[in-house]
Amino acid sequence: MTGVIVDCAVYDNGVRRAGVIDLDHALESARDQDAFVWIGVFEPEGEEFEAVAKEFELHELAVEDAIRAHQRPKLEVYDDSLFCVLKTARYLDVSETVEFGELQIFVGHDFVVVVRHGHASPLAEVRRNLEEKPDLLKHGPIAVLHAIVDRVVDDYEPVLDGIDNDISEIESEVFTDEHQNPAERIYKLKREVLDFLRHTKPFGDALRRLAMCSVPHAHSELANYFRDVEDHMFRVVSELENMRDLLTDALNANLGQVGVRQNEDMRKISAWVAIAAVPTVTGAIYGMNFDRMPELQSPLGYPAALLVTVLICVLLYRKFKAVGWL
Repeated sequence: MTGVIVDCAVYDNGVRRAGVIDLDHALESARDQDAFVWIGVFEPEGEEFEAVAKEFELHELAVEDAIRAHQRPKLEVYDDSLFCVLKTARYLDVSETVEFGELQIFVGHDFVVVVRHGHASPLAEVRRNLEEKPDLLKHGPIAVLHAIVDRVVDDYEPVLDGIDNDISEIESEVFTDEHQNPAERIYKLKREVLDFLRHTKPFGDALRRLAMCSVPHAHSELANYFRDVEDHMFRVVSELENMRDLLTDALNANLGQVGVRQNEDMRKISAWVAIAAVPTVTGAIYGMNFDRMPELQSPLGYPAALLVTVLICVLLYRKFKAVGWL
């Protein structure tokens, strides 16, 4: 089991206990008043996580979710413990995609177990920052939950910036004079936004419950902290919904631009066909091999026919040019 445990520590009244704590004695070490254990686990297998589940008496349904991952964001109550699922996100500029990770957090009276899947937000920094705030950490496992959730939501900001930059580029492509069709790029980016929205919006209810202290282990002194994270999450969701609408408008505008360009192309084709029809008709008439045509006997017939043909073509060209067809 040592291969998947990232860190294991006991905290007494907000201060980390010195020394290395063995998993088998972790919960026993935290039985003291005002003490709790915080364990970080990375992508455990079923048998590997069994020891942790047994040690902290985790609910079997929550354990199954933690092992399988790919769960929706949620906050569930099992007896006297909480099970929280969070989606982390990071923006990949090269592929213009958002990569999601997952955190499952078990919160009890005297323990916090954090299970990471994928490229989740770095929690080592969260732990270090929280250890520098013993007044906050002394509130117990719920303070750890707040710190993790706050970091995950903060990490959404650079992802939003990356998507917003892509949307600006798409708007420039849609309304440029160059004939471009960024429909595929718009569709893919909209899909990323919808996935991002699906991974964030459901957690708003969980934050509301935490802010209202309506779940076990919630602390009234941390209610405002959770309310602040809820407000931040609300802004994230609002921005994503605006981005979704912008991309829908951009896709519609792009389709309109394509339609306009197609109409312009059809007008140009029709204009050139009309101009080409004049010499075609003239050539067809004089190519019928009749002997008795008045113009055939006149020495001016051939140059006159050419002159009239050219004149009509020039007049048609100027007319189409004036109305914007050419």
